[in-house]
Amino acid sequence: MSSMQAAEEKARRMPRMPRRKLDHIPGDYGKPVIGDTFQFLRDFQGLMEEKAAKYGPVFKGSIMFQHGVTLVGPDANAFVLRDRDHIFSSRLAWNPLLDKLFTDGLMLRDFSNHKYHRRIMQQAFKKNALAGYMERMNPHIAEGIQQWPEGKEFSFFESIKSLLLNMGAGIFLGLEMGEEARKVNEAFVAEVDASLAVLRLPIPGTTWHRGMKGRRFLERFMKDLIPEKRNSSDQDFFTELCQAADEETDTQLTDQDVVNHMIFLLFAAHDTTTSTLSSIVYALAKNPEWQEALAQEAESLGKDELDYDDLQKLEKATWVFREALRMHPPLPTIPRRTIEETEWQGYKIPENTLVNVVPLHTHYMSEYWSNPYTFDPERFSSERAEDKGHHFQWIPFGGGHHKCLGINFAEIQSKTFLFHFLRQYRVSVKPGYEMQYQQVPLAVPKDGLPITIEKR
Repeated sequence: MSSMQAAEEKARRMPRMPRRKLDHIPGDYGKPVIGDTFQFLRDFQGLMEEKAAKYGPVFKGSIMFQHGVTLVGPDANAFVLRDRDHIFSSRLAWNPLLDKLFTDGLMLRDFSNHKYHRRIMQQAFKKNALAGYMERMNPHIAEGIQQWPEGKEFSFFESIKSLLLNMGAGIFLGLEMGEEARKVNEAFVAEVDASLAVLRLPIPGTTWHRGMKGRRFLERFMKDLIPEKRNSSDQDFFTELCQAADEETDTQLTDQDVVNHMIFLLFAAHDTTTSTLSSIVYALAKNPEWQEALAQEAESLGKDELDYDDLQKLEKATWVFREALRMHPPLPTIPRRTIEETEWQGYKIPENTLVNVVPLHTHYMSEYWSNPYTFDPERFSSERAEDKGHHFQWIPFGGGHHKCLGINFAEIQSKTFLFHFLRQYRVSVKPGYEMQYQQVPLAVPKDGLPITIEKR
């Protein structure tokens, strides 16, 4: 048995109730019972800055009724996410929140099992597959944004969420817009909403009940389509995943595995891109000089649709994409749970301890970023390359074994949207407007980001 297989087996046997022998670690548990949950929900970034300043790069705490340890900084990110000794379980950290809704998604797998599934799924993210997805994106985005109201304020967050949801039905599942796609989207939205439900009982009419009903609908719908997709020549993600095979063993995913991965990927791709594009459009509205720079860069290509080979030519769009993700990573904290005792910075961390690393905190550390609270895309230029100081200082997509498979897909989707949007419109917000972020569990604008667009 390999070390990864042994770690996987140990994680599977780990008891649900954690050990909490953390008296030797700096920090505090906040208020009785609730800990720091309210501040976590209200101002997560402020909470992390306060704790790190008071206790240093290693501290214990209590959030959402769980005691745990937080490690901050690029070295800590590397230690946990690289996980060279196979002791940090992603499945044990995420399962309490996501298991019943997003069962056995890639993020909810560990060690050798995760490696095997990731190898197969990578086939659906290769260049030819991504180029095929782009062909579907271009007309959908171009037509979709023409429906947006000009000259009056509207919610960008809700509009981009709807646009990406409809586009996802085509790119991921190969569906045409219509009643079938509408039912799929409704089931998916119900499932995502349920991931934040506090009351998790099958009581009719509750968010949780609707979410589980949505999950069952999606399972039936996808399972019925799999035989056709296994032999299809379509260019959607569903087809790619049904036909993908492990290059080492030449085995394909089971029908249930395909369903589990598809449902989780719909969730991961949709919500994170909605978050990312909201951050980008807000930054462009507040910094119109960058808006114009990206519009000119898009026009310089001299075409009405973006091709895969054009992506590398959009250098400034790349800087803006990365800077927006630095300032507002969609996933501000990444949890793991230890399957055996480990040590960091001289502190022993017991087996079965919740351990968090915090991309949001790292992205604002002045040791690595100049004027970190200023929107400054040129920090990612080759001349400045501030992100190259440490391999784990810019981690909006995580890192190590579990680094997001969809990093290239997210950039493609964002650049394709910006190409069409900025060639058609100028975007603005009211004078003095500052977007208030809900930072956890996912970075989104609390007020929906009210914007106004005008034709160029």
